[in-house]
Amino acid sequence: MAKQEIDIGIPADKRQQVADKLKVLLADSYTLYLQTHNFHWNVTGPQFRELHLMFEEQYTELALAVDEIAERIRTLGVFAPGTYQQFAELSHIKETGDIPSGDKMVAILTAGHEQIVKTCRAVLQEAQAADDESSASLVSDRMVLHEKTAWMLRSILQ
Repeated sequence: MAKQEIDIGIPADKRQQVADKLKVLLADSYTLYLQTHNFHWNVTGPQFRELHLMFEEQYTELALAVDEIAERIRTLGVFAPGTYQQFAELSHIKETGDIPSGDKMVAILTAGHEQIVKTCRAVLQEAQAADDESSASLVSDRMVLHEKTAWMLRSILQ
């Protein structure tokens, strides 16, 4: 069977450029997902219940997000990264080697969400330059969510 070329009104080179930026967003999102899930399992202290439940909400949302981002990469005709090694190479978010206090977990996750906002801005610029409204819309929605989550996390520490 012959391979059918993608014809969605975005040239192949532009699709690749957008997909490359989306790969970084995917890696950042997956790394933050793992970090949030780890903190959900391991949080202790006086805010245990509140943080445990909040982290669960956040990692559940991130699990859905990584699927959506990966599927957008595939829609653009590019293979999505899917290994820990690929994510570690692409991600701006670095893993935490220890189990910090609850307050430190909140600070780390705040920084992670803020990093994803910055990554979204880079992807958004590339998507807009490629006239890729679908990727721009996805990334814009992600940015709003991460800005709000960072605000909520910061508020816990004030």
